[in-house]
Amino acid sequence: MKFRHFSRVVIPAVACCLIIAQPVFSQVAPDDPLPSWNDSATKTAIMDFVRKTTEEGGPQFVPADDRIATFDNDGTLWSEQPYYFQLAFALDRVKSLAPSHPEWKTKQPFQAVLENDMPTLMAAGERGLVELVMASHAGMTTTEFEVIVKDWITTAKHPKLQRPFTDLVFQPMLELLTFLRANGYKTYIVSGGGIEFMRPWVETVYGIPPEQVVGSSIQLKYEVRDGQPVLVRLPAIDFIDDKVGKPVGIQKFLGRRPIMAFGNSDGDFEMLEWTTAGDGPRFGLIVHHTDAAREWAYDRKSAMGRLDKALDAAPMRGWVVVGMKEDWKVIYPFETTSTK
Repeated sequence: MKFRHFSRVVIPAVACCLIIAQPVFSQVAPDDPLPSWNDSATKTAIMDFVRKTTEEGGPQFVPADDRIATFDNDGTLWSEQPYYFQLAFALDRVKSLAPSHPEWKTKQPFQAVLENDMPTLMAAGERGLVELVMASHAGMTTTEFEVIVKDWITTAKHPKLQRPFTDLVFQPMLELLTFLRANGYKTYIVSGGGIEFMRPWVETVYGIPPEQVVGSSIQLKYEVRDGQPVLVRLPAIDFIDDKVGKPVGIQKFLGRRPIMAFGNSDGDFEMLEWTTAGDGPRFGLIVHHTDAAREWAYDRKSAMGRLDKALDAAPMRGWVVVGMKEDWKVIYPFETTSTK
């Protein structure tokens, strides 16, 4: 993946934690399971698909074991601008380690991070970002790394909205996840982001247990230190769960082809293609960021979450495109906009 589109794959697995005490994922409303969605063809398409695949005896009924729905994370379940949230962690981590590395003051791409010089950092390319990740994410045990990220996530805030990153999940998608599970669907995250970055917090935020998360990872090594077995994070890529890697990851870790897939960028194209090419009822959906006032508006030329190829393919392949401005009454759970 070209760096100019800030590929998520250069930010492999990190651990994260929660800064909220109660689950964020919504509860199904008895009268309308998707209250934050405008009454439109998009909402109708979702509800009709779920109805026909769960109607026993119906021509398109799908057994519960086969009701698999996969979701990208960045840009699909939560925001991803002005840069992927896991990248924010990597940048902060480099800054925190800098006092022990005086050579970074004059060594790129570390110098660019310390000087907040994003153009130079971008010019460093994918290799430069991988160097940052390996310096900031590896060399410690998985337990030690989780503690580091917990300390970060409890204080870090989004640079523009000044809210915890876990506040910036999409309320309509939370409702959708809950609606699907209420109808016998098993929901999975299949993301280019780090698997250990997501697993510790997704159950509380999305209602998705850690074993239902597929993501990018770095290599681990089993060791015994001071008589205790530990897993050590190594400075080497293990698996990239993006673009063509997503169908591979699905087969490798799920063993079933989904019947529903949800994404927002060209990084999700192959997952959508693989899912909707199967036999029987199939559903693909793209979240299109069209709301510059409440979130961000971007697609074909975005450095983060570029949506070009998949946007062109959607009409031909029957994928539903959700316009955030047009289809969503509310973006984030903390908004007070009426959903009536």
